Amino acid sequence: MSKAPKVGVTRNTLKTGKRLLKYVTGTYKAQFILVFVCILISAVATISVSLSLKFLLDDFIIPLIGQQNPNFTELYTALAVLGSIFLCGVVATFVYSRLMVKIGQGVLKRVRDEMFEKMQRLPIRYFDQNTNGSIMSLYTNDTDTLRQMINQSIPQMLMAFFTVLVTFISMVVLSPLLTILAVVMIVVLLLVTRKIGGNSGKFFVRQQMDLADITGFAEERMNGQRVVKIFNHEKKSEEEFDALNEKLFQSASKANTFANMMGPIIGNIGNLQFVLTAVLGGFLSVLGVGGITLGVMASYLQFTKSFTQPFMQIAQQFNSVVMALAGAERIFHMIDEEPEVDEGYVQLVNAKKAPNGTITECKERTGMWAWKHPHQADGSVTYTELKGDVRFFDMTFGYTDDHMVLHDITLYAKPGQKLAFVGSTGAGKTTITNLINRFYDVQDGKIRYDGININKIKKDDLRRSLGIVLQDTHLFTGTIMDNIRYGKLDATDEEVFKAAKLANADQFIRMLPDGYQTVISGDGEELSQGQRQLLSIARAAVADPPVLILDEATSSIDTRTEQIVQKGMDNLMKGRTVFVIAHRLSTIRNSDAIMVLEHGRIIERGSHEELIAQKGTYYQLYTGKLELD
Repeated sequence: MSKAPKVGVTRNTLKTGKRLLKYVTGTYKAQFILVFVCILISAVATISVSLSLKFLLDDFIIPLIGQQNPNFTELYTALAVLGSIFLCGVVATFVYSRLMVKIGQGVLKRVRDEMFEKMQRLPIRYFDQNTNGSIMSLYTNDTDTLRQMINQSIPQMLMAFFTVLVTFISMVVLSPLLTILAVVMIVVLLLVTRKIGGNSGKFFVRQQMDLADITGFAEERMNGQRVVKIFNHEKKSEEEFDALNEKLFQSASKANTFANMMGPIIGNIGNLQFVLTAVLGGFLSVLGVGGITLGVMASYLQFTKSFTQPFMQIAQQFNSVVMALAGAERIFHMIDEEPEVDEGYVQLVNAKKAPNGTITECKERTGMWAWKHPHQADGSVTYTELKGDVRFFDMTFGYTDDHMVLHDITLYAKPGQKLAFVGSTGAGKTTITNLINRFYDVQDGKIRYDGININKIKKDDLRRSLGIVLQDTHLFTGTIMDNIRYGKLDATDEEVFKAAKLANADQFIRMLPDGYQTVISGDGEELSQGQRQLLSIARAAVADPPVLILDEATSSIDTRTEQIVQKGMDNLMKGRTVFVIAHRLSTIRNSDAIMVLEHGRIIERGSHEELIAQKGTYYQLYTGKLELD
């Protein structure tokens, strides 16, 4: 199983950031502008603390020293103004914090909606090439990094940016000479941040990838825990997990090592700047250069502390941003995947037939279906009754262009006929059924359904006319009735009961605690394999398709249960075109035609009696002289 592509995660970081920002500004433009304004107000309010020291000392406190009857009115007024500014800052912080939570959750909802919507339109090939755990990691680990970035990193980095901007302007106003030293220190801070942050970001991206790998591995082993124990592979699985965990440890360790270095280094650079500013400011003050007063020094030294603090905040959030962008790129990679292509234009419609044989379309359910075929050449529309006539003509197929799986397959199944495929694993049996429902499209040759090339039929309409019962049953959390109704969402209760009886499932369902309303979960683990298979047959029965595909539907159940399931399948197969894949040859004796496949080619075909008479591969298989792999 191949993994999701890992290339390009760091290549388009800026592009990914812009695209992610569009999710924020596109959906919540007004709210984000308000956040922007509130952060600016909060930054100005914060800086006013340092700036107020100069004015309080030089204009109010120092002039009052030594006065016998000092008048504190102006000082109280200044403090009241300062308090009002602080209050505005507190309110602004509260507002933007609440808004960012709403924006963050809203963006995540939109991203998850888009991912799931896109997932429904992806071809089967995508799920064949990516592990379930890797895909699940998109919905969990990667979206969680987006939440942290939007809720925390974006507001903090905006706050840091505005703080640096307002602080720098204030420093220039207070003392241009001392600001020269600050500029030098800014250059040093930027160089350090770029060097350490770049290394940290690189390993955080790698950590995100390693986390997806270990999630996928854990998910696969949890699903296959029985197999692991049966074959005593606990030690081997542990070794494989430890190897993946070691990779995650190394990347996470290096990422966090660089991340943890950032804070102390920037903090010490800030302390160095504080000391150098104090020494230089004191020296200039003694010389009387630059108009540096006690108030200027007090405010400026406070600004020096405020100036390095935002760089520390940016450094702390930088890693969250890098992880979020790595996660976002993985998410966008999935959203940008090419959806399943459907160029079909023939539709399946309700129809009725006049006494003269003319077929017309109608809105109400008639029990009769027809293919609505618009002809582009002359604009006419013809209707072909859905009967279930499936034919292959010189069909060749490979999952990749350089490795063909099927070669020159020609066969036909007339309405109501039962065709069986026999062959060893990898002979191409399941591939043929995957081509009928267009999970994949053929490279060469044609498949015609009721005389229509299936490439011209809309995939949804094609699949609506097919019923499939797989070896692996897939049930969903919900009631028994809901799981059967999955085959036809608008089915009435009576139709569900009828389908269950047809599938020979009604008896065991009524013996459950709540009958058809019994809730099952975890893929129906509380039911036996045979019961799950009967529900799968009932699900196909309620859809009432003219063509039925049975893919090893009884291979995983015991012989006694097989008889019960086989009875349900026999009921379901009556009057339908059926394609059967089976390892147990006893289940296909009554097939109209049996195809023996080997290495993607049909080497024998005929009825059971005809193939036995030929004494070829099928004869050897049936008599036990040759076994299926």
